[in-house]
Amino acid sequence: MYLSRFLSLHALWVTVSSVMQHYPSVWGHYDVCKTQIYTEEGKVWDYMACQPEARDMIKYVKVTLDPPDITCGDPPETFCAMGNPYMCNNECDASTQELAHPPELMFDLEGRHPSTFWQSTTWKDYPKPLHVNITLSWNKTIELTDNIVITFESGRPDQMILEKSLDYGRTWQPYQYYATDCLDAFHMDPKSVRDLSQHTVLEIICTEEYSTGYMTNSKIIHFEIKDRFAFFAGPRLHNMASLYGQLDTTKKLRDFFTITDLRIRLLRPATGEIYVDEQHLARYFYAISDIRVYGRCKCNLHATGCKEENKRLLCECEHNTTGPDCGKCKKNYQGRPWSPGSYLPIPKGTANICIPSISSIGTNVCDNELLHCQNGGTCINNVRCQCPPAYTGILCEKLKCEREPGGCGQSSARGPPGPGPLLPALLAAWALRGC
Repeated sequence: MYLSRFLSLHALWVTVSSVMQHYPSVWGHYDVCKTQIYTEEGKVWDYMACQPEARDMIKYVKVTLDPPDITCGDPPETFCAMGNPYMCNNECDASTQELAHPPELMFDLEGRHPSTFWQSTTWKDYPKPLHVNITLSWNKTIELTDNIVITFESGRPDQMILEKSLDYGRTWQPYQYYATDCLDAFHMDPKSVRDLSQHTVLEIICTEEYSTGYMTNSKIIHFEIKDRFAFFAGPRLHNMASLYGQLDTTKKLRDFFTITDLRIRLLRPATGEIYVDEQHLARYFYAISDIRVYGRCKCNLHATGCKEENKRLLCECEHNTTGPDCGKCKKNYQGRPWSPGSYLPIPKGTANICIPSISSIGTNVCDNELLHCQNGGTCINNVRCQCPPAYTGILCEKLKCEREPGGCGQSSARGPPGPGPLLPALLAAWALRGC
């Protein structure tokens, strides 16, 4: 009987392994924060790291322009056609819906004809610079999961900076520089993301790939998120385990893909030439028809849901955590310091749940329900967890080696993941099959 069960379990493990090899892109994508598993003591809850689905974050954005009167149409003015810079009989008039180009048209549904777009005033005050700041704010920390894409209806700017904020717009740092001549504009040698590597993925570069004049097939500017993911996950992002491992252990890498706000700094419109034609300044302006930002609410791997409440995104926190980003433990759940969930071991992750304070639980340390002994620990008479040799703590949540001189080396339990962490899920599936 035991042999037949072992063979069934082995067959199930082989099946799961095969599925994981064919669908590695789902690793680290958690659909639930807990699941019931079967042990010798009956059904218990097994907690795991989790995160919300990625979504179109533009649906939740607030946009501001600086200067606020930079949008064309008040007073009405004429501008040159985008396909023909010498046909200058087009009109922008804020008082007429068909001729107005307000900021919200950067985010409306595309595919309509004629296309809709926001447009700035023309460069009528040349040689005074035509500078525009477009700030996108979410009032929430989000994690980017795909390229940022900006579609221009005018020519792409000769000079532009994409910036990010991690503190709701109080401070800013550059994400990427764009120019027709990087050395002249920003005193930087031109580069592309293809010139980077795992070791230089956080480098801020200036690129000349996206700065051209009036070309109907050259409207789009990218900030390449996926190309940076590919340094760790492979060209087709098939090895997401490697990427999530890096995100789990390298805070600077996590922060690089995390934002609260984006700012598009338009510094010089497309001229298509070295010199500005002062006789036809209506040729020069900015126009944007679409901005795409895909990401997920940052919930520190403590939530699968993110809801909109009073026009603000909030994580639906699990693991006894609370706050807009699940960034702290609930009251009476400060039994250990708050910690974000962990992607490792792949694919389940480690929940790092907040546990009750000792004063709130008395002698009931574990109950195999909400107070489940972690890392293979066993609950003894509800008063203590008997931990495996490598672990310690109230719920076996800490590595012993963390207390030793030099900390945990490569041989610690947080080293490269193996098939072991899958065993509870396999046992649950095995039991559900009636084995």
